[in-house]
Order: sequence, then C-alpha cells, then structure tokens
Amino acid sequence: MPRLSVDRSQAHVTLRLDAPDRRNALDLETMATLATELRAADADPEVRVVVLTGTDPAFCAGLDLAEVSSGRLDLAEVARLDADPWQVLQELTTPTVAVVNGPAVTGGLELVLCCDLAIASERARFADTHARIGIHPSGGLSVLLPRFVGLRQALGMSLTGRFVGAEEAATMGLVNAVVPHDRLAATTMEVVEAVAGTDPIVVGELLATYRTLSGVPLEEALHTERERGRALVVDTEAVAARRQAVVERGRRLTGG
Repeated sequence: MPRLSVDRSQAHVTLRLDAPDRRNALDLETMATLATELRAADADPEVRVVVLTGTDPAFCAGLDLAEVSSGRLDLAEVARLDADPWQVLQELTTPTVAVVNGPAVTGGLELVLCCDLAIASERARFADTHARIGIHPSGGLSVLLPRFVGLRQALGMSLTGRFVGAEEAATMGLVNAVVPHDRLAATTMEVVEAVAGTDPIVVGELLATYRTLSGVPLEEALHTERERGRALVVDTEAVAARRQAVVERGRRLTGG
C-alpha cells in the first residue's frame, strides 16, 4: 500500500509522505504513486501550486533501505516502471514547494532540491548519505545541490554525510525560509497564495527560463547523473550491513 496522502484544496494540491514509523522512507509503490500524483496535478490547469511534505517527525529519509538491501527496490526497476518522482519533479511546469517538517536525508534531500521553493521548520535537518550507504545519486543531488549552496558546501555534505541544521540551510541557500514548527502550515499557505496569485503562463515560462540559464543545461546535467546512478550496481549486502549504522547515526544527529 502506498505511503502517500493527497489533499486538494482550491488551487493547490498537497502530497504528504505518510509513513512516520519509517520516517517516510520511499518504497517502490510509494515512489510510483507519488510520480503518478505529481503528473496528475501538473496536468490539471486549475492546480497552481504543488506542495510536498511529510508526516511528522520526518520529511523523508530517502529510499527505504530495507527494500534496497533485500533487492526489492532497484533503481533500474524504478526507471523501467517510470516511477522516478525526482525526475517527474524536475519536469513539472507547475510551481512546487517543499515543506520540510523534519529531517530530509539523501533521497529526501533530493526531493527538496527538485522543488522550486522550500520552507523549513526549525526541526528540519538535511544530509546526503549516498556515500555512506553505497548508492550513487540519481535524483539530482550532484547537479542541484552545488547550484543551490556552491561546490565546496555540496562536497562538504556529500563526502562526510554531515547533518545541516535548518538555520544553516537557510544561510547556505538550501531553503527559502525557516519558521517555528507551529507556523509551518500558515507560512505554507501564505506562499501558496502568493504563487497562485501570479500569471500562470508567465510563471511556467519563467521556470523554464531559470532552468535553461542555470549553468550546464539542466536536462543534460540531470540525464548524465541519472545514467551514472542507474548504471552503478548496488551492493545489496553492503547496504544491508550499513543500514542500521546509518539509521542510528541519523537518529542521533537529528534527535529522532
């Protein structure tokens, strides 16, 4: 059963990752459902904004490592099923807002990077643990993270797996704003209403212009990363061996 809830309210759709006991980690079914719902929202002319968030206490822990280590979740299979939510986010023409209610790690961080805007709770934490787990990024991280925070900061996160707090993330340019946790919903609505009040045609063209003019053409860079990430064979036994250490480290560093 997919771990995702969908809420349509006036001119926006909220997609909420909903597996708090697993820190909203992504299994194959949830990824496929998320990709489908993102496309559906983008195809609806009445939807002006797509909001992506998670059920407390986390935003998203990335791929479900239990599924990866068992072999049930494979990036090549994700591509075959056209179930890649990161790629879908990268291709949407509707503005997207990541509402980061808690830790966003690895694939979860990539979801944030693939959204156009990001609002963070004071409880948010960000980390890239691809290298610790043994999986090459394929959701846009190596392309988008340095574009937002600069190459040095990006390498510092990716090579060490360190966690970045909400305030530091705002200073780095990783998120647009940090607000008290109990103000997250209200602030989200303010942003949604502001975006929804703009000209939809101009906004779509503006997003395309930003993407085209940002360094190496975005489509080309994202394609290169996807190809490299999907071509690298994942050592499932190594992932299984590292999984508990990664989970425990994340909980210790994020207070979870």
